[in-house]
Amino acid sequence: MNNVISSAISKQKLGRGSVQKPRSGTLKSRSNMSVSMRDVDAAFQGAGQKTGLEIWRIENFKPVAIPTSSYGKFRSGDSYIILKTTALKSGVFHYDIHYWLGKDTSQDEAGTAAIKTVELDAALGGRAVQHRECQGRETDKFLSYFKPCIIPEEGGVVSGFKHVEEKAYTIRLFACNGKHVVRVREVPYSRSSLNHDDIFILDTKSKIFQFNGSNSSIQERAKALEVVQYIKDTFHEGKCEVAAIEDGKFVADPETGDFWSFFGGFAPLAKKSSNAIETQDEAVPAKLLCIQKGRAKPVDTQSLTRELLDTNKCYLVDSGVEIFVWMGRSTTLEERKSASSAAEELIASQGRSQKAHITRVVEGFETVMFKSNFDKWPQSTDTTVSEEGRGKVVAMLKRQGFNVKGLLKAAPVKEEHQPFIDCTGNLQVWRVNGNNKVPLPMSEQCKFYSGDCYIVQYTYPGEDKEEYLLCTWIGKQSIPEDRAMAQLLVSKMVESFKGQPVQAQIFEGKEPPQFFAILQSFIVYKGGLSSGYKARIMEKGIDDNTYKEDGLALFRVQGTGPDNMQAIQVEPVATSLNSSYCYILQVGMTVFTWLGSLSTTQDHELVERMLDLIKADVQSKPQKEGTESEAFWNALGGKKEYSSQKAVKETGKDPHLFGCSLSRGNLEVTEIFNFVQDDLMTEDMMILDCHSEIYVWVGQQVDSKSKQQALNIGQKYLEKDVLLEKLSSETPIFVIVEGSEPSFFTRFFTWDSSKSTMHGNSFQRKLSIIKTGISPIADKPKRRTPASYGGRMSMPDKTSQRSRSMSFSPDRVRVRGRSPAFNALASAFENPRNLSTPPPVVRKLYPKSVTPDSLSKTATPRSQAIAALTSKFEPFKERKLLSDFSEVSPETPPKKPETTPVSPIRPNSISMNGRTSSNSMSSRIEALTIKEDVKEDEPEDDEGLITFPYERLKISSPDPVSDIDVTKRETYLSSEEFREKFGMTKEAFYKMPKWKQNKQKIALNLF
Repeated sequence: MNNVISSAISKQKLGRGSVQKPRSGTLKSRSNMSVSMRDVDAAFQGAGQKTGLEIWRIENFKPVAIPTSSYGKFRSGDSYIILKTTALKSGVFHYDIHYWLGKDTSQDEAGTAAIKTVELDAALGGRAVQHRECQGRETDKFLSYFKPCIIPEEGGVVSGFKHVEEKAYTIRLFACNGKHVVRVREVPYSRSSLNHDDIFILDTKSKIFQFNGSNSSIQERAKALEVVQYIKDTFHEGKCEVAAIEDGKFVADPETGDFWSFFGGFAPLAKKSSNAIETQDEAVPAKLLCIQKGRAKPVDTQSLTRELLDTNKCYLVDSGVEIFVWMGRSTTLEERKSASSAAEELIASQGRSQKAHITRVVEGFETVMFKSNFDKWPQSTDTTVSEEGRGKVVAMLKRQGFNVKGLLKAAPVKEEHQPFIDCTGNLQVWRVNGNNKVPLPMSEQCKFYSGDCYIVQYTYPGEDKEEYLLCTWIGKQSIPEDRAMAQLLVSKMVESFKGQPVQAQIFEGKEPPQFFAILQSFIVYKGGLSSGYKARIMEKGIDDNTYKEDGLALFRVQGTGPDNMQAIQVEPVATSLNSSYCYILQVGMTVFTWLGSLSTTQDHELVERMLDLIKADVQSKPQKEGTESEAFWNALGGKKEYSSQKAVKETGKDPHLFGCSLSRGNLEVTEIFNFVQDDLMTEDMMILDCHSEIYVWVGQQVDSKSKQQALNIGQKYLEKDVLLEKLSSETPIFVIVEGSEPSFFTRFFTWDSSKSTMHGNSFQRKLSIIKTGISPIADKPKRRTPASYGGRMSMPDKTSQRSRSMSFSPDRVRVRGRSPAFNALASAFENPRNLSTPPPVVRKLYPKSVTPDSLSKTATPRSQAIAALTSKFEPFKERKLLSDFSEVSPETPPKKPETTPVSPIRPNSISMNGRTSSNSMSSRIEALTIKEDVKEDEPEDDEGLITFPYERLKISSPDPVSDIDVTKRETYLSSEEFREKFGMTKEAFYKMPKWKQNKQKIALNLF
């Protein structure tokens, strides 16, 4: 094959002549990789414009696109090129190009596939990761595109093999293996093919048998059932029987007897022959080879570091099990093709398997597996030049007539800061003190000390039961003894809940959105109150800097709104200030508020709210940056230089799922690509890495000893740094037990809650579904009152519940199921200091007639409430209340309203001077019911709704539509055009996780 590649490259050189400098039709960007129209096959025009798969088959040494209906259907006599386009949360398109070589493909076709892959990468801007895939040795990532499996058929195109003619249905025998992805290969239909180690599928005309070798695992058997379902649907139109045969089961069983009858009767199985066991390349210390004049020459070095790689050259990194081709940013297209040929030559010269994996990476876009071969690799690399080079490639192709729509960088996903947890629950907080935990009064539950550890228990309503979140909060200055005791106390609490709660370990400064959401207002003081902390500072002779109400203290105020605001005590010096924040300075009984020049009006509002918690009865002295008083600077020890740059949070990263196991203290992980809920098997423990937090998922069938190690596994994962992201050891860790998955975990999947409450192991569950189509669902657990800790009830009655609303804004009062109008009215007449629960975290939907801006700031809360309410009424005789609060375009013809009779509200029943009883008004509001017409993310029919063409809805449209919800542009597409652009119905689209929806919208320029 290497000769074929070299020959093909030579022919291309002779046809063009050597490239000396850029000419018309040739681009040489700052990346220095020459790209010419003659380097880009016409079949690749428009490639990589949208997320998903694109596949070409090599026919007569040319790539030919195949229809989507043929995706996943490969022939062993052919070669294919597969492009996988993914829109990352950062807005960057990520490309994986795989060239798949059938076992019977010709060397000419294989060589053509290798060369065309490099050309496709050039057309995409020279940033794709390229993978060599050989039939039977495909990578997990490649197989994940075609779940549950691929079953290549014999034959090929005219240039290779003739297609096999259709015959009568023949019996076939398949061998399956794989715990997370299934590798299926057809074996001779003979008893001698069977063994005790693998799983076999016997496909007959009327029945499909799955034979489970006695040495196979439960997970492998469950995965093989997915193949059975695939065969049943693909080759039997879903109409045939399925039987599971256990190795060693008596022939007297009818189904077992039927199975062995196809092999001439039962007979003992021989051990798996050595010929059937495919030899695998062994991992060896990575070796570095430099490509010079098309030859690979070893680089003499004791250790591999990033500095050894020259941007003007190509290199090979041989790790034994895989060969990487590294292509410098400044190398030419011909040099890159030559490097690929050198990798093939290296395999052939060493007599290694021709199925060895080869991965090609471009400088700046190296994979984690490539970097892991180096002793030292910088945390981040500069990809600006690559982005610029990609833009120039796009510009050149556009000038020469190519359709380059979608090739430029997409906009980053603008995800809202949502905690994805119901905020109407009940909260309890304890401070760890010695061997005990001390309950905090409700008025103090939002006030933590940096020298202490706390236990937070949050109870909130779930779908069918009460849900629990148990957190340990570890202060930066806390002592090791208190940290260990906090974990021990939480472990005991988890046991009393029978493993139902979600357990979280949270460190100061690394709090996740869920934590801030349930506390809403959060203050962190310096120092500590625990006896252990006091003893430690006394022992070391350290001054006690614990906050005092009459002392000197500086607080930095931060947050996103009334439901998420924090005040963090910092050193009371001028260098602690930052122009992007607001601060509260306490000097005895005097209080200053400092407003940074780069802070927003929302920041200013948060300062006033936090003052109510820190110094409620003291009038503050406002200080604007640049006009501070001398007394302010004197309190901080004098004026000094300070920063004006706000700490920017890292861009959200795409989640990664790993299967994990702990063996003799060593953590082993395997990444599961393109994961779905079915990849969470009840016998396994999984880690979902979301970068800002990680989740350890524990299946119900995991043994109790391993379950107790869940938090330890999470900590070891952070130490292992699997993705080479240098995650902090203080990254939040959530431990989640199957059947109690919270919404902030399930949002990463298309979730079916019934699957996590099924009986039996993973094999039994899937077998039941295949045979009967019915899921064996366990009894739904009933809600119960949680155990009481520290002499307090976890769910106090209404008279003793904590006042969860610490602010006086009408926006704070949101009751589940109410409309914005009623929320506004309720907030105006209810006493905000007596509210028992916070609002749920939901997006506020304001009809066009009642936007926040339309409500006059000078109007009283009660007049605003009445205006918001009356805007919802139609002037009709029967006094009926509209139930439609869906967001529609102003041009949309009004639907016929569904109405609900309500008691008439007389003008004199609402007193504008505030004398009307709030209790009577609250009861009147509760009597009014509003039916939400359209839920968020619920697909609607086109009938009665205004739709717009895609060209006007996209962000870059020259003729954009006005007066639409720009966050939901896709909803204005017609059903037909929606299916055309997204490749699915609106209903299917809105069943996807939110982050996947955003990816799709980014790719289509709708977000």
